[in-house]
Amino acid sequence: MFFVQNVILAVVDLLAIVLNLYFWVVIVAAVLSWVRPDPYNPVVRALRTLTEPVFYRVRKWLPFTYTNGIDFSPVVVLLVIQLINRIVIASLAQFAATLV
Repeated sequence: MFFVQNVILAVVDLLAIVLNLYFWVVIVAAVLSWVRPDPYNPVVRALRTLTEPVFYRVRKWLPFTYTNGIDFSPVVVLLVIQLINRIVIASLAQFAATLV
């Protein structure tokens, strides 16, 4: 049982790291959208490649996130990331703790 518990805890840690990293990627992409950076910059292109597919889906499912020229889809993505952190990852960690 310790092996299964350790595997679940490793998955929990990996998911938490990936979600935390994507959280910061979304924040940096949102801040960069305010200053209009060079679209040919490799960093800007990488950030757009990582975030635009998710933002597009949010805008498609929730059309009210883009109103009056202001895009609230990064805020929705950040809220979803935090919900996943608080619900899914916390539940997996508690499940792993009960396997002792």
